[in-house]
Parts: sequence; C-alpha cells; structure tokens
Amino acid sequence: MPVEFLGIAATNDGSETTARSGAAFDKEYTLRLARAHEDHGWDRVLFAYGSGSPDPAPAAAYIASRLERLQILLAHRPNVSYPTYAAKTFATLDRISEGRLAVHFITGGNDHEQGREGDTLTKDERYARTREYIRIVKKIWTSHEAFDHEGDHYRFHDFVSDVFPVQQPRPNVSFGGSSPAAYAVGGAEADIYCLWGEPLEQTAQQIEAVKAAAEAAGRTEPPRIQVAFRPIIAPTEELAWEKAHRTVGAIRQRRETGIVPSHHRGGVPEAPAPQNTGSQRLIAIAEAGERYNRALWTPTAAATGGAGNSNALVGTPETVARALLDYYDLGVDILSARGYDLLGDAVDFGRYVIPLVREEVAKRDAERGAKQAAEQAAEHEARHTAEHGAGDAGAPGRATLSAVRG
Repeated sequence: MPVEFLGIAATNDGSETTARSGAAFDKEYTLRLARAHEDHGWDRVLFAYGSGSPDPAPAAAYIASRLERLQILLAHRPNVSYPTYAAKTFATLDRISEGRLAVHFITGGNDHEQGREGDTLTKDERYARTREYIRIVKKIWTSHEAFDHEGDHYRFHDFVSDVFPVQQPRPNVSFGGSSPAAYAVGGAEADIYCLWGEPLEQTAQQIEAVKAAAEAAGRTEPPRIQVAFRPIIAPTEELAWEKAHRTVGAIRQRRETGIVPSHHRGGVPEAPAPQNTGSQRLIAIAEAGERYNRALWTPTAAATGGAGNSNALVGTPETVARALLDYYDLGVDILSARGYDLLGDAVDFGRYVIPLVREEVAKRDAERGAKQAAEQAAEHEARHTAEHGAGDAGAPGRATLSAVRG
C-alpha cells in the first residue's frame, strides 16, 4: 500500500522550543512553510485548531489558492459552528483547492479549553455531538435534495446546499482519540483514524481497537491509520541525541517560565493532570521508560505533560526511516511528523527521511506483489491439475504422441 506524509501548516514560526518572531498569523511564513512541504515530498499539511489561534479555514484557503499539489487537512471543532454552515465552508474550500481537502473533526479533550468558546458539554456528550455532526456534514456533502434533521444536538428543516465538494462522493473525514468513546465514533465514521506516536506494542493494540469498533459499526473496511511523531534527526546518532537533549532542555525552560503551559502533575504546580486519554497514555508511557523500540523517545512528551503529538523519534535519517517502517508494517500508511524548527526540520525530513521510506515501501510492495502473483499462479496450477489430472501435460505432449503413432 502507498505511504503518505503529513506535516504541519503553522501560521507562525513559534514552537515549544522557540518564541514566535512576529504576529500569530504571519501569512508570508505560512506560505513559505507550506511551500517547503510541497517542494520536499510531503503529501499534506495539517491546519490545527486552538481556541485563541488564527482561524484555520481562511488560512487553508490562502495556501490552497497559491500551491498546486499540497493537500490540506483542516482541523475543526463542532462546537464552533453549526454543521450546515461548516459543510458549506468545507465544500467551498474543497472547490478552492480543487479537491485537496480532508477534514479532521476534534471532539475536545479538555473542559477548560472547550469552555473558552462556550462549550459546556461533558466529554461523553461531546462525542455524541461529534458523531451526529459528522453524519450531518456527510449528508449535506452528498444530498442534492432538501432534508430535515431532528437530532439530540441539532435540528433544522428543508436544508440543501448549493455548493458541493469537488471530491466524489465527498472529502475524507479524519478523527482521533484513544478512549473507547473515541474508538466507537471514529471506527464508525472516520476514513482516517489518527493516533499519537506510542511504542509499537501499544500502537498495535490501538489499531486493533479501531478495527473492532469499525466492525461493530458494520463496516467492511476499517479506517486508514495515521500515527504522529516529533522527529529529531542529525547526520550521526551522537549528534541526534545531543540535539534531542538540547530540545528537551529548551522545552523545560520555556515551560518553567510559564511560556509553554504544562498539564503534567510534575510541571506547573497548579496545572491539573490532563483529562484526555491520549495525553494520559503518553505520560504513563514516559513514566515507564524513556526509550522504546528503535528510536522512540518519551522525554519530549513528559516535558510538555503529554500535550498532543509529543513523542520523538531520534537518530540519523536512516534510523528514523527504519523506525517509521516498523509502524508501516503494523498497518500505518499515513505518517505525521513535525519538528521543533518547523521550517528547517520540514526541509530536512523531506530531503533525508521521506525518500528512504518511500523507496523501501515501494520495494516491499513490489516484493509483496510478486509473492501474491506467484501464489495465485501456484493456486491456478493446482486447480488445473485437480480438474484435468496430472497426466494431462497439455497440447505439446499429445501432439508428440500422435506423431509417434503416425
């Protein structure tokens, strides 16, 4: 199966290690970063969502209108707009991008962050709302006749959109989470299921949970799986690990000065432990050990209190590529990566890691295809032998026998 790479479409140059140098929405930097992804082998970029951050939808439209190939993954929280409005926004953006849009629906794992924009539902209520929201958006994208909706969270009558996506039947729906409630919603509704980078064993368990949820929902094909990491690469292993420790030092320094918020109970004293299961899992993994498998390193996650995509892959490009291929072998075919120097790391990862992974995936796919062809040929030969007998060697043998008799 093909492999795809997702990067980040940040609207400024700030990160966990570096303060931004300008405004929250720096359109020149936004375009420069997106173009670096397009020019260095990435498939798509994520426009993330935060309560006080620049609105990702117009930022995505800005990039889509200026680049030709890069695909857009737009993050969206259902609490911020009615689904009829959102579906039209997404369809319009898919038109602007000429069919390069996917939408990542965020239920919200932190009550305080959700409350900043007036969302007072409980976590379980939010998941139920998200499921209803996704179903409405899908129906609006694909229905050319007016319809009514009477649900637990949304009610409207006689609605039909006049703008439809370029992609048929609709753009892909992306979803993430690590709780049973998340598996249930994403397993039923998502085309792409997103996980944060965990050790291989735990990732395999999560993939099976997603597949089980999809099967329980009556689906014959489960969602594709995406896993996210923070790569830290350098020309040698020694330099990569020196860079990793400098990175964690910078994260801790910014957190201790209050610039980077921490939800880890070992961080800012008054900060609560994270509410979302994904962050809780990252913290537990970090507490159990620093290094896993080939290159997974957890201190970056611990330093941020398990905030989002925060586990690192550390090593040379060859080491990190092999680590990513281990996840590919589990069934992960979308690899999300974001460095701490957003622009420089996007270029380096695109130059030195992506080609290695793509080359090996192509080789494995070719070997797999050859093996399947050989198995099919052997199966066909066995079937032929069973039907016609081992003595039926074909026309050439019969012709020779006839010639002898003649």
